[in-house]
Amino acid sequence: MDVSVIIVSWKVRDLLRNCLQSIYKETKNLNFEVFVVDNNSGDGTSEMVLNEFSQVRLITNQKNLGFAKANNSAIKKSLGSTILLLNPDVKITDNAIKKSFDFLKSRNDIGIVGCKILNNDGSIQKSVRKFPDLVSHVIILLKLHNFINNFRSIKKYYMLDFPGNKTRQVDQVMGAFYMIRRELIDQIGLLDGHFFVWYEEVDYCKRAIQAGWKTFFYAETFIKHSKGQSFSRLKPMSKQFILNRSMLYYFYKHHSKFDYLVILLLYPVSIFLAGVVQMLSIKKRSNNF
Repeated sequence: MDVSVIIVSWKVRDLLRNCLQSIYKETKNLNFEVFVVDNNSGDGTSEMVLNEFSQVRLITNQKNLGFAKANNSAIKKSLGSTILLLNPDVKITDNAIKKSFDFLKSRNDIGIVGCKILNNDGSIQKSVRKFPDLVSHVIILLKLHNFINNFRSIKKYYMLDFPGNKTRQVDQVMGAFYMIRRELIDQIGLLDGHFFVWYEEVDYCKRAIQAGWKTFFYAETFIKHSKGQSFSRLKPMSKQFILNRSMLYYFYKHHSKFDYLVILLLYPVSIFLAGVVQMLSIKKRSNNF
């Protein structure tokens, strides 16, 4: 088995259907299997997969386990020499899975590969970043980057000058299309299940580099991604709680105690600011009636 494709899905049944259709239509000359892990969607996702995609290996959870734990449950059952973690709001194009697999296998030092990601309008989606640093994340927690867009640390962290048309080694790639060599998993283990969602792929890239592997952005193929469809259903405060918890844990694992304490102290401030955003959005909707 060349590639095990693993899709964790939550409340995006129709997008998942499109994703699965694109995988089987656009993937050629590759021996692959597909797992769908339904995180208790409650929208008919499992039934749709069973009825329309009998070749898919379905795992149905009784509650939402989050991204890392759900992926891990499928990785343990997978047979591929390479694992592809794929978001359900992705459409495969250009035989991207096969081309990315060939690129990963072309060099023995590559542990993780992400390909070019396009928005639905064809524009390039920013999908590579530097590893988190304290200054950029203080700005993010305080929401300052939403009002002032010329912070040097923000430009550096988000790699805003990255052209997106050149294959190169990077710190991290987006988890929407996240290809992992089996030998890397054997060496450093599974995703860290303490991350519910967000930062788990950042943590994995960090662990991979620490173990001597490289992460690459591969620009010679592309997919399309309708970004953030599952979590668009959550209110701003709920998303902020999840983001903060993951951010805090990442800084606990990979940064100094000082950095961790700064993030911890700003935790309630960012929750308050998210609450203000939520109240303003509710007020705006009510004024539209």
